[in-house]
Amino acid sequence: VLYPISNLPKYAQPAFDGYKVLNRIQTRMVKAALESDENLLLCAPTGAGKTNVALLCILHEIGKHVMSDGAINVDEFKMIYIAPMRSLVQEVVGNFTKRLNPFGLKVAELTGDHQLSREQINETQLIVCTPEKWDIITRKGGERSYTQLVRLIILDEVHLLHDDRGPVLEAVIARTIRTIETTQDAVRFVGLSATLPNYEDIATFLNVKREGVFHFDNSYRPVPLEQQYIGITEKKAIKRYQIMNDLVYDKVMEHAGKNQVLIFVHSRKETGKTARAIRDACLEKDTIGAFLKDGSASQEILRTEAEQTKNLELKDLFPYSFAIHHAGMNRADRTLVEDLFAERHIQVLISTATLAWGVNLPAHTVIIKGTQVYNPEKGRWTELGALDVMQMLGRAGRPQYDTRGQGILITSHSELQYYLSLMNQQLPIESQMISKLVDNLNAEIVLGTVQNIREAAEWLSYTYLYVRMIKEPQLYGVSNESLLVDKYLLQRRLDLIHSAAIQLDKCHLIRYDRKTGNFQVTEHGRIASHYYCTHETIAMYNQLLKPTLSEIDLFRIFSLSSEFRHITVREEEKIELQKLLERVPIPVKESIDEPSAKINVLLQAYISQLKLDGFALMADMVYITQSAGRLMRAIYEMVLQRGWAQLVDKTLSLSKMIDKRMWQSMCPLRQFKKIPEEIIRKIEKKNISWDRFYDLDAHEIGELVRAPKIGKTIYKYIHHIPKLELAVHVLPITRSTLKIELTITPDFQWDDKIHGMAEPFWILVEDVDSEILLHHEYFLLKK
Repeated sequence: VLYPISNLPKYAQPAFDGYKVLNRIQTRMVKAALESDENLLLCAPTGAGKTNVALLCILHEIGKHVMSDGAINVDEFKMIYIAPMRSLVQEVVGNFTKRLNPFGLKVAELTGDHQLSREQINETQLIVCTPEKWDIITRKGGERSYTQLVRLIILDEVHLLHDDRGPVLEAVIARTIRTIETTQDAVRFVGLSATLPNYEDIATFLNVKREGVFHFDNSYRPVPLEQQYIGITEKKAIKRYQIMNDLVYDKVMEHAGKNQVLIFVHSRKETGKTARAIRDACLEKDTIGAFLKDGSASQEILRTEAEQTKNLELKDLFPYSFAIHHAGMNRADRTLVEDLFAERHIQVLISTATLAWGVNLPAHTVIIKGTQVYNPEKGRWTELGALDVMQMLGRAGRPQYDTRGQGILITSHSELQYYLSLMNQQLPIESQMISKLVDNLNAEIVLGTVQNIREAAEWLSYTYLYVRMIKEPQLYGVSNESLLVDKYLLQRRLDLIHSAAIQLDKCHLIRYDRKTGNFQVTEHGRIASHYYCTHETIAMYNQLLKPTLSEIDLFRIFSLSSEFRHITVREEEKIELQKLLERVPIPVKESIDEPSAKINVLLQAYISQLKLDGFALMADMVYITQSAGRLMRAIYEMVLQRGWAQLVDKTLSLSKMIDKRMWQSMCPLRQFKKIPEEIIRKIEKKNISWDRFYDLDAHEIGELVRAPKIGKTIYKYIHHIPKLELAVHVLPITRSTLKIELTITPDFQWDDKIHGMAEPFWILVEDVDSEILLHHEYFLLKK
């Protein structure tokens, strides 16, 4: 019997507006989720309604803070929802904002794109973020003010532990559980994951008791899935591609005019190529009429849309009832395609994986065309991961229309067995912690939770690595004999920590006293932890930074960071890279065959806002620039600590250029999107020093750019740019001490939309030759 919404407590019902009953899984779990504080682990297939179980847990927490008048005391608690991908984070925010609106709760995302200020965090009750972001926040001990209010942590897609990014999740959970034990705060963990064989291990890791573990197999899918796996034996690339296209054509024709088909490919360019290949095959075999009936409403709608869209590929494909979708298209086109597919006007949609993770757009049949996907972090093509395949096949079958869905995976013959065992849940989830142990140990040492080798070994006992080491010792290099002698593997843990600590000591991130086993934090260790850099990168900066470096040298050092060690230069990119090389402002000494030259050029191209053609080149640029800001900040902090005045100035400027995507020689007004590009170009051509603009009035500025109408706007923005008047009073006190009095007067118009709550500045005191930095401090100008 399904659980009726009317049986929920009165306060909780508004969250399920529009629902009559809970589904099978939610019905089985409603008691555990809503009536207890115990940790939970739920394993169920994609699309089985796990989000609503999370919502029940959130409602249980809200219920504890309902006051006598029915209002909710929102300042007493915070909840964290951790999801592995940005697009998932956005989907969760959208969903929960709507569902929690009746309670007056605020939901906000915290990702690389989306920083929240302290004030915003104080106003938010449900913070949705990626594991990396939560890691950075909990690495800084100063954030206790709000981390101690956290009462509920929901971990979505926990099977991510098996992925390359698994160690982040592991570190965060271990850190939180250890903190809970010291502070005795009541924090509830709720893990959500796909069906997996060794769910008991994950339950142990999350401290979930037997009665809190719920495991549902594939019979609980909302629509049963019929799966086909096809392996291609052909070795020659061109022939193999042709065979794949023929296969896809045959599968699409089985459903032409009856059901919608969603085809996943693994690069943006490939979406258009595949769409045209199928369409051309249809035209050649005269089967194109099967998709659209003449004179149907869909045909009319698609014709109109084809005339209106500016995207040439869509213009070409719409009339045949085909479309493509990828993250390189603009927002309006993507939304248009999503809507046309949801309303069933488009029959065949070819998309990249972003669609599977973001928008929930199910189709009757899902085809995964090939399993090779480009991974910029490794700099090569790799096999599609378990997570992605599950997510894509999870889009097959629409609950409201279909009695069953169909999933087809096309791969090479050698990988067939791997995907079969993967999709039928025979591969256990392992820990990847050892690969990132050194950096994670450093983070704990900096935080102060681990002060010597014994505490570090104790910290390791909270990790998933430890759970799996005890269960499968051989896999992790432990012999059965040593497990008998040392059933808690203390010696193995001490060995692991000892070798990690030696690494850190060698890179000067900590001082490790081998006699006593004590660790001492260094400034470099702190920088590595707070800016999320690897120990190799910091050691390399340490070696190469010199007080007299030029901008050219700084870009070179940046390009040698270990974060980019897998980036390679491919033959087909050399022409485009050579062109970019001629357009970027700062000379690159290396030849274009060197990976460091490519990294350097791509960073400069990003700052210059140049457009790129190559798909893999785009992926590499995105990958480089995601790390660029924090790596440059780390270099800045290292230079600041050494007191090299000229370099402090250069690295701070570079950090700002990367953040704002503009060179220092450009006009600062570029930061305001409201001013047209051509006006800014005119100003830049005039070569007038920036200070002179403060002497002009709106009319004169209008004259200067020969656009009198816009003078007023430009004038307004010039006076929004933060400008400070400084008055300095210096008193010598002794021969070696100076007292400096600084009077700071803001001289600009404040606008909350532009400046937010505060504008940060660095106060730097240098010697007369601008060589040595005598003093530095961070200063926040508040409204």
